[in-house]
Amino acid sequence: MSELPLPREIRCVLVPVGNLRLLLPNATVAEVITLPASEPVEGAPPWLLGRIAWRGWRVPLLSFTKLAGVSEGDTEQAVRVAVLKALGGHADLPFVAVITQGFPRLTTLNAELIIPTHDGAPLPPGVRAQVLVRDDVAVIPDLEGIEAELIDLLALAS
Repeated sequence: MSELPLPREIRCVLVPVGNLRLLLPNATVAEVITLPASEPVEGAPPWLLGRIAWRGWRVPLLSFTKLAGVSEGDTEQAVRVAVLKALGGHADLPFVAVITQGFPRLTTLNAELIIPTHDGAPLPPGVRAQVLVRDDVAVIPDLEGIEAELIDLLALAS
């Protein structure tokens, strides 16, 4: 069986979270919504802000800045929620929501436009890689790891 070649260009989104930009494939973002009320999750760490109701689902809402231990950034900016399609294939967790500041920005990238910037120091929790995308410093989140942790946390809270 032959392997399919990688696409030359990938449509991505830079999602502003605090002083960071999350770099995600465009297909991962299901919707960007205004911040709804959330229900708390018993025994949750500070980065798990609760669950929100979205299109009939109870979606976990997380603060990536709290998870990664980075600055919250400009708290005066409009807070929104990016609902992301979960990648882990868990029936109980088809979506994950992340607090954002401002709107995600669409961009088309290729391998030459993504420059790794990791210096060998341990990466913050929830971060798979740090990169430079044109003029923006961005992080590629470890969505699979975050989802696995959410599955465990939500099972304990049930």
